[in-house]
Amino acid sequence: MTTPFVDRHIGLTDADSATMLAAIGHESIESLMSAAIPPAVADSLRAALDVASGAEDVLPPAASEAETLAELRDIASRNTVTTSLIGQGYYGTHTPSVIQRNVLENPSWYTAYTPYQPEISQGRLEALINYQTMVTDLTGLDIANASMLDEGTAVVEAMLLARRASKVKGTVFLVDADTLPQTQRLLAHRAEALGIHLETLDLAAEGAVDAVAHLPEGEVFGAFVQYPGASGRVWDPSEVLAAVTARGALAVVAADLLALTLVKAPGELGADIAVGTSQRFGVPMGFGGPHAGYMAVRKGLERQLPGRLVGVSQDADGHPGYRLALQTREQHIRREKATSNICTAQVLLAVMASMYAVYHGPVGLRRIAAEVHSTADLLARNLRDIGLTVVHEAFFDTVRVAGLDAEAAFARLRAEGYTPLVVDGETLQVSVDETVTRDDAVVIAYVLSGLDDWAAVAETRETSVLPASLARTSEFLTHPTFHSYHSETAMMRYLKRLADLDYALDRGMIPLGSCTMKLNAATEMAAVTWPEFANLHPFAPTGDAEGYLAMIGDLEGWLADITGYDTVSLQPNAGSQGELAGLLAIRGYHRSRGDVHRDVCLIPASAHGTNAASAVLAGMRVVVVACDDAGNVDVADLRAKIEANTAELAALMITYPSTHGVYEHEIRTITDAVHDAGGQVYIDGANLNALVGYGRFGDVGGDVSHLNLHKTFCIPHGGGGPGVGPVAAKAHLAEFLPGAGGRDPLANPVSAAPYGSASILPITWSYVRMMGSEGLREATAAAVLSANYVAARLREAFPVLYTGDGDLVAHECILDIRPLKAATGITVDDVAKRLVDYGFHSPTMSFPVAGTLMVEPTESEDLGEIDRFVEAMLAIRAEADAVAAGEWPASDNPLANAPHTARSVIEGEWSHPYSRELAVYPVPSLIRHKYWPAVRRIDQAWGDRNLACACPPPEAFA
Repeated sequence: MTTPFVDRHIGLTDADSATMLAAIGHESIESLMSAAIPPAVADSLRAALDVASGAEDVLPPAASEAETLAELRDIASRNTVTTSLIGQGYYGTHTPSVIQRNVLENPSWYTAYTPYQPEISQGRLEALINYQTMVTDLTGLDIANASMLDEGTAVVEAMLLARRASKVKGTVFLVDADTLPQTQRLLAHRAEALGIHLETLDLAAEGAVDAVAHLPEGEVFGAFVQYPGASGRVWDPSEVLAAVTARGALAVVAADLLALTLVKAPGELGADIAVGTSQRFGVPMGFGGPHAGYMAVRKGLERQLPGRLVGVSQDADGHPGYRLALQTREQHIRREKATSNICTAQVLLAVMASMYAVYHGPVGLRRIAAEVHSTADLLARNLRDIGLTVVHEAFFDTVRVAGLDAEAAFARLRAEGYTPLVVDGETLQVSVDETVTRDDAVVIAYVLSGLDDWAAVAETRETSVLPASLARTSEFLTHPTFHSYHSETAMMRYLKRLADLDYALDRGMIPLGSCTMKLNAATEMAAVTWPEFANLHPFAPTGDAEGYLAMIGDLEGWLADITGYDTVSLQPNAGSQGELAGLLAIRGYHRSRGDVHRDVCLIPASAHGTNAASAVLAGMRVVVVACDDAGNVDVADLRAKIEANTAELAALMITYPSTHGVYEHEIRTITDAVHDAGGQVYIDGANLNALVGYGRFGDVGGDVSHLNLHKTFCIPHGGGGPGVGPVAAKAHLAEFLPGAGGRDPLANPVSAAPYGSASILPITWSYVRMMGSEGLREATAAAVLSANYVAARLREAFPVLYTGDGDLVAHECILDIRPLKAATGITVDDVAKRLVDYGFHSPTMSFPVAGTLMVEPTESEDLGEIDRFVEAMLAIRAEADAVAAGEWPASDNPLANAPHTARSVIEGEWSHPYSRELAVYPVPSLIRHKYWPAVRRIDQAWGDRNLACACPPPEAFA
């Protein structure tokens, strides 16, 4: 008999649990959970289960790993993968095996966290600066960020950037008629909530320049062009862009990165902002994602750039090092002043795309692009020879064909294993990618001819129909990195070297509060790269996606049952996008009832920063609610804010358990008060890992919530992305969700693809399938037990800032470092960096309270690893006390100088008042198992004063 998966996922044994319970002072797990969880939560769950008694269980019983993989194989077999010719921003691509095996399938890359601790993230940061350099080089602009969620949301962010940076303070955004349909839908949904008016024009038409020039003054703040267009057309938009910028507006261009190896860059055409996707650089289509979008801007707009930006700085010894620049997480997510709610990236996918460019280099990329273009041209010439009309004379990879029975032609191509795009009854579109060969082009033309005997154009020479005036002459990817790793041996070693610079979950515990860095089991990950899941286009015919849709249906039902809601949309491709989707649903609900005046969103002072940012982007006004001394929502202040805003109250956003890591006792009182005033309750699901099986958002008064599948449900963080933030809601909000409660996958979009980052959904499906309802409940209890054990063992050395009922915490605890600083001068940064010397990733720093560490061990860690962390923290406390006692100076001690690199302890004469051994081997176990950081403490301020966000010259690291 095989070991149940729950015993593989949860790190604690029964003996471990008994030891930990004794330290906390409880006899059993159930006594602990009963004491920690308020009656309002437990009673609500029991009442809901009583009502549903006799109903068939929604969650199936736990399956073994072998059974789960067999079921997934069956599900995958129900997908039909053809050669996709659909295009529209999604293309077949060859993922180099060295990148698939050493990045996508490598836990050193996919289990790492966002590089907020740069000293232990130098490998990831180098890969991301490669990505930024790739994007700036190809787009011809000055600075690029470390990736966006997808192309569609990148276009929306560019629109918002244009609005705030434009000299024109109007409300009109011009959109080229030849824009990708999914981008047009996304722009329309997002613009409406913000009072932005979209005006669609054919900007390639004769007279478009004059039309732009004669638009009313003071209205247009920006314009958007797709390059090449959705129809495949390639044209020179430089005159239109010049007309836009002459009016003080900003010009945005969405450009195909592969095409940019052959045609002029957006920056050379006059664009202020370039956006798009890097998907076709080795990242599978995956039924829509995850993929790394990109954004690049001209000089002068860098401080308006949303998302994350990697820059070069120096460490305490003056050696170069990478870090996140300009405090990018914080600078845009500022409550009512927010300009973006994007606090994440698509790091794993950006790394893959950057390594695709590193592996192929500029010569290889141009070779791929030239082959794609000449294959499309061969197809077009053959189609013209048989009397069909090719709509555009100039194109890169997409041929639009008119004058045929499109449905009949579609059926003939499907019979041969190809899927084109039907534009209308007489028009078909075929997009060529690197997986489509010249032989395929001949077959496609033959099938479309309808002839029994047809002679194809046999020439094999490479040809081009791109305008000579648009030919790219500028160099790109000139940095040595893009010329040094073209053999598989060299690439494998480069990826290994970068991975060794990082600290990921495969090295040890990452106790990040609010982030839930739990096990990403290999069985859960297995199906992601199966071709049946990886190679399906997001707009493939519905019948091709039967397996995907069945899996999505399972997940929607399971997550609805787990949370106590009626409907789930899996489209949001980040937690922030799930927040936005839920708030837009609340907005749509109020407006459908004529309550257009309801626009106030109450948010506790302790909330995640994205909460307020999402509310602003949903067109709401933020009113902050105070918290009391125990870290709970101040109910008296809440009632006062409700009374002051009753007529305008749209929603309350609250995290449960709270952002302070406790189960708020008055949660039902809070939600009832909001409902009584006509508002809706949004419960942020970031901390759901402390509630699954013991309570449900829908039972305690929630109307809508987002869930973080990259936290509670095991999708890896991927070094800072991907994520999935599905939104769950009660029935009355269903029609306002993305996908309209499952009825229309294109309605109310918040991401470009109908089902968001679908290719990583098998991870969560597998987790729930293998855990079952009892296993999920056990995981919650183990997480809460571990957090309370840490709190119990450390509270004498580091006060636990907030506790709830029974003096207990939920799944995380906040350790207050401020008294330590007052007594010894040692800061929270000193503690965090010294933990690196002990072989740990720091807990979350200064969130939600400055000067604190939020610790979340998760259920996946065993007692030995948790005790190792506790002992490291106690040793650090002893070191701090030694500073206070005068044994070491406040400016020269192991904490102030942390972290210590190998270079720092072997170079020159050792002049510190503590030994080399104490610096790097503070506990004996590290002698055989040492993680060595690549750099000492990074100087953030120096990097911001000397902003550099592209690959530095090689001699910088000599």
